[in-house]
Amino acid sequence: MKQVWIIDDDEEMAKAVGLMLKLLDCQSRHFLNARSAAQELLTGKRPDLIILDMSMPEVTGLMMLEFIRRRAEWNNLPIIMLSSEAAEVQVDQAIQLGADGYVTKPVSLEELENAMQTAFQKHGKI
Repeated sequence: MKQVWIIDDDEEMAKAVGLMLKLLDCQSRHFLNARSAAQELLTGKRPDLIILDMSMPEVTGLMMLEFIRRRAEWNNLPIIMLSSEAAEVQVDQAIQLGADGYVTKPVSLEELENAMQTAFQKHGKI
């Protein structure tokens, strides 16, 4: 069973995504901010995939994405960005920084599943 971290300051959205992940036979863990997730990564814990909200206070999703991609040991970690906005500029910026997918809120089960499959395929994890 794949372990997925949801990093999102919106607890209700994280719960909804967590339920979808359960339907996709995944376990999930929720972090309310990027700092707490970064601390877990630095202790050596690592999920199979991260779903990362773009808009969070203090440390944004793009800042967290950049933090992860700057470390060689995490380069093969699939990351899907989650946002309420689908502006092409934002999507392009996230992809350029190393995101493997981008889904918009409210996310559907099918959209999430497709993004996860694509991200896992990019990293040879299927």
